[in-house]
Amino acid sequence: MKIEVYPDDDTVARKAAAVIAADMRSALAARGRYVMAVSGGHTPWLMLRALAEEPLPWQQVNVVQVDERVASANDPERNLAHLRASLLTCVALPPDHIHAMPVEATDLDRAAAQYASTLRDVAGSPPVLDLVHLGLGPDGHTASLVPGDPALDVTDADVAVAGAYQGRRRMTLTFPIINRSRFVLWLVTGSEKTAALVRLRDGDRSIPAARVRQDRALLLADRAAAARLDTDEQQEAQN
Repeated sequence: MKIEVYPDDDTVARKAAAVIAADMRSALAARGRYVMAVSGGHTPWLMLRALAEEPLPWQQVNVVQVDERVASANDPERNLAHLRASLLTCVALPPDHIHAMPVEATDLDRAAAQYASTLRDVAGSPPVLDLVHLGLGPDGHTASLVPGDPALDVTDADVAVAGAYQGRRRMTLTFPIINRSRFVLWLVTGSEKTAALVRLRDGDRSIPAARVRQDRALLLADRAAAARLDTDEQQEAQN
């Protein structure tokens, strides 16, 4: 996994937008479509707003969710609200090209299976996502794959319903579809991530994030998150 370090979260977000734009253009030239999965968080919303400034053929792009809180449609904590605000109001992305996780359903397990079917419709069978954007929690979680949750061990489904985390149940992509993707883009910002970032770099599989394959991954961090990386790693990344 390549790690690049930048001064702050805004610079990380803008670099991430440039990386996605370049990857999108390359994929569209090769395959004529692009499917990216996006996680929530402050820096990702900065990334999407920067990405919206790029001249891109959005009609050929589909956006899916990495994870989502189980909450009502108008809940302000839903990742979907920020996703729509960051893209639909700014670019010519068809509204039906943002595929929302059906977390309002009564039967969540059935809804997860339905979302897996949606992924097959937009990304093939089995679905291969062009890009998965991930974050890293201080506890080493990524997506809504948190320590100790049964969803960590799902191997026969691309979407699962996780248990309560910070007071909310979640729907999440699982390791099989994440590890099947063509490219994984990590955004890691904030001083509270320093220990988890070292463990991820070292491939410490006691944290969920380290179960994501690293051979197709690029990690963009700010200086605060990268403070415990070796000095030569940080210097190399910034050159």
